[in-house]
Amino acid sequence: MTGANRIKHTFRLPPTLSSQLADYARAKRVSQAQIVETAIASFLSPDGSERIEAALGRRLDRMTRQAERLSWRLEVASETLAIFVLSWLTATPPVPEGDRASAEAQAWERWYGLIEIVRSRIETGKGIMEEMSRDIPGR
Repeated sequence: MTGANRIKHTFRLPPTLSSQLADYARAKRVSQAQIVETAIASFLSPDGSERIEAALGRRLDRMTRQAERLSWRLEVASETLAIFVLSWLTATPPVPEGDRASAEAQAWERWYGLIEIVRSRIETGKGIMEEMSRDIPGR
């Protein structure tokens, strides 16, 4: 637009904002008036704020769904662990004092075997939770 198609406005800016405007204009090699015009147009544009709001809304919806899935998985894992521990404590008698060292050594071997199975399944993406969620309707 030419100067004839413009209306002059006079306004005051705080010194820090004025300095930032001057620095930005110098760095971008554009006039301060052009930066102010673009900023005001962007601020007053209904499309800009609506687009941002819509994008944020979609992102929040997606994050909410992810959090709900994580919550469900945590609930399933916690309940499964609680049932297993209760069953194990009910069905497993205490180890006699003389057999404790041997039982503890065997427990550590089995523990490391379990950790290796978990590591392998997580690395390959074949988790039991994934399989369970496919077997349960509505999940």
